[in-house]
This record gives sequence, C-alpha cells and structure tokens, in this order.
Amino acid sequence: MAPTLIPSDLTEFVMLQGNGVKGLSEMGLKSLPSQYVQPLEERVINVVPQESIPIIDMSNWDDPKVQDAICDAAEKWGFFQIINHGVPLEVLDSVKDATYRFYGLPPKEKVKYTKENSSTKHVRYGSSFSPEAEKALEWKDYLSLFYVSEDEAAATWPPACRNEALEYMKRSEILIKQLLNVLMKRLNVSEIDETNESLFMGSKRINLNYYPVCPNHDLTVAIGRHSDVSTLTVLLQDETGGLYVRAPNHHGWIHVPPVSGAIVINIGDALQVMSNGRYKSIEHRVSVNGSKTRVSVPIFVNPRPSDVIGPLPQVLASGEKALYKNVLYSDYVKHFFRKAHDGKLTVEYAKICQV
Repeated sequence: MAPTLIPSDLTEFVMLQGNGVKGLSEMGLKSLPSQYVQPLEERVINVVPQESIPIIDMSNWDDPKVQDAICDAAEKWGFFQIINHGVPLEVLDSVKDATYRFYGLPPKEKVKYTKENSSTKHVRYGSSFSPEAEKALEWKDYLSLFYVSEDEAAATWPPACRNEALEYMKRSEILIKQLLNVLMKRLNVSEIDETNESLFMGSKRINLNYYPVCPNHDLTVAIGRHSDVSTLTVLLQDETGGLYVRAPNHHGWIHVPPVSGAIVINIGDALQVMSNGRYKSIEHRVSVNGSKTRVSVPIFVNPRPSDVIGPLPQVLASGEKALYKNVLYSDYVKHFFRKAHDGKLTVEYAKICQV
C-alpha cells in the first residue's frame, strides 16, 4: 500500500532529496497527494475541438506570403507551429533523449543542481513552478539552464544533457533571427542588428521539462495557466500531447497536437509589450497524463535582465497611444516568479492605467 505523505515528508522527498514528482510517480501511488489537487476551475477546461493553431512551412521563409502568415499568427493566435525550420531532426531527437537521460540519473546526482546545492544560480533543478507561493503544486520536474557562455555551460551544466542542450540552442539561432526579423518588419523595425539585438534576444534560457505518469491525473495540472515572459519561446514537444492554448475569443482552450518534426513558437509578454499589444502573448497550460510520461524542451528568448522594455518608438511613431509603460526587464521577471501561475496577470504589471 502506498505511504501517506504529510507535507514536510513530501517537500523533503520531492524537493530536498532530489526525487522530484518522478520519484512520486515511480512509487506507484494509487491516489494523488492532496498537495497536488488543483481547484476545480483550474483542472476542468472547455476544449474547442474544431480549432487549431496555424502550421507554417518555413522552407521559403523569405516569401512574403510566409512572412504574412507568421505575423498574422502572432497577431491573432500568439502561437503557431513551424515545419521545415532548418533545425536538424536528429538535434531535436538528441535533446529529447538527453532530457530522459538527465531524469534517469539517481536522485543524489540530480540534487546537486537544486536551489540549495547548485554551484551557480544559472542552473536549477526543481519541481512545480513556485512552491512557496502556490496553493496547489504542479505535477512537473524541470531543469532550467540560463546561457551565459559556452565556457560557463561546459563548467556548470549537467554532463548528462549539456552538449545536446547547447547544440539545440546553437542550431535554433538562425531560426530565431529569421522569425524576429519577420515580426519586426511589420512593426517598422528594419532589421535585427547589433544596436537592438540584445533587447530582443540578449539572453536565453533552456528548460528540460519532465511530466511523469500521474495517478488521478484529472485532479491536477502539469503547468497552470500563464503566458511566458519571453520575447519568443521556441518549444519542442514530444508526441504525447497535453499543451492547450487559450482560444482567440477567450471561449475555451485549443489543443496543440504534436506534429512530427515541428517546433511550436509562441509570443511572450516582452514582445506583446514592445509591439504595444499588436502581437499577443497568449495564456497556455499543460495537462498531465495518466498513462504516459511527457517531456518538452522550451528555449526562452529574452531581453537582457538590464534592458528596459516598453512599446518600440517605431510602433508609436504614427501617433499610436502607448498601452504599456517602460519596465526594467529583470523587475518584470521577478514579478512573474514570485507568485503562482495566474493566467495573464503578469502583463498587467506593465500596463498603463487608462483614466
């Protein structure tokens, strides 16, 4: 019979001993620990079956029709999938394999990378999202790797996944610049160059997310409702499924089905602010699975922490009224991480109050 875990035991087992929810899943629990049971309104969603986000073929990315499709998707949906994107499929497979390899390590190896033990704040292994602030925990383990330099990564990132994570980031660089150049053109920014590159893509973080099989999976969530704080997020998901995005009319949720070889792109809050609301950073969530483990690998493309984000001058040049104030990006990110996932409320932090 599965042991009953009281809160202090749970924190000790999951967080401090490095077992994660993977360890809970492997205990063969017959019921979900109460700490993971989400409020009804967070776990029951209205799925819109006939809707789907666009799938865009990037093989001729400089074709005006393809560029329009990218910008239109960013304005209406905030999410789209891309195929023929130039990132080799073996690189995508390798980073998924490396994710399984890291989580297959013994807990005593993984625990070296927790907040309490990591040699650097740029490498963090953890569980849930913000356990100190959450009323109910999320069924997810993560390894978060903030990229500073090749040398720093070589010295501090876990060897089990370091090379594959770096290669995926490196091979995505051209794609990220292509997408940003296309999106900026519609905002009257001529191109990404050394004067503005840091504002759009000056820092990057890659997460290796692990969502193990869950008992009573319909009582919890893997990731609660939120929008990303990035400029862009470049997401690799496996074939399990479970990602849902808010429908454009806000009535219900749309499943983002796994497409073999595709990458999911979504607009983050930073780009919503910089575009003065033209491009949409859309709420999304991830459900858990009762029979299959899921992994995902997002790259968060961000401004530098020291950059100030606000509506771009080129966007306001025509006399358009600013909807957002200028905010230090590191303050914006801290605001996001100090609370539980709460839908789109983070972006309110940057909004100008309309009198």
